[in-house]
Amino acid sequence: MLTIKNLHAKIQDGAEILKGINLQINPGEVHAIMGPNGAGKSTLSSVIAGKEEYEVTDGEVNFEGENIVEDAPEDRAHKGIFMSFQYPVEIPGVSVTNFIKAAINETRKAKGEEDMGAKEMLGLIRENSEKLGIKKDFLSRSLNEGFSGGEKKRNEIFQMLMLNPKLAILDETDSGLDIDALRIVADGVNSFKNQGNAVLLITHYQRLLDYIQPDFVHVLADGKIIKTGDKTLALELEEKGYDWLLN
Repeated sequence: MLTIKNLHAKIQDGAEILKGINLQINPGEVHAIMGPNGAGKSTLSSVIAGKEEYEVTDGEVNFEGENIVEDAPEDRAHKGIFMSFQYPVEIPGVSVTNFIKAAINETRKAKGEEDMGAKEMLGLIRENSEKLGIKKDFLSRSLNEGFSGGEKKRNEIFQMLMLNPKLAILDETDSGLDIDALRIVADGVNSFKNQGNAVLLITHYQRLLDYIQPDFVHVLADGKIIKTGDKTLALELEEKGYDWLLN
């Protein structure tokens, strides 16, 4: 599904951050990327999603066999790449429901499909909001305006379930969550997973991986993946930190 080859990237007019990333994500897999602050974790997710403040200087990002390095962020989204942001933006005056309706129908339009019917949309909203314990009044609020950190994260998982992407990139979706909210978010991710999609988790903490079982754990440091293992690697990092890998 996603094949990254020798990826080098930098912030526009800045220093190189990614220094030769190689990564293969297949359908049905969950990959977790961990690493110290400043390692390049969020940069990697942003480059995959196509955020314009980053410049790819070498390498490829292939999604379903197509190099998408030159694609605009919205084109990548229409192809099935979803990214939850570490700091979601607020959009006053646009309700959660109206935002998600617009996002779904824009993707359908890009594929040459008609807008989703109101009955189907309502059923999908009801089904996915119930999974996450989202109440009706929450859906009428302006997107992320006045939301707590946990509400923002829950809303992003709701968007993911509604859009049903092929690849979901979750950038520190566990940040600021208490245990109850973490369980709800993890349950949403676990209900999303199937053999036709894939999940890339960016996280600092092993605790998220108690709830979402990764197939692979990668350690990113100084712009490179320096170690890959299974979920036991996350436990080892929790116990030892990163110094044993960096020295």
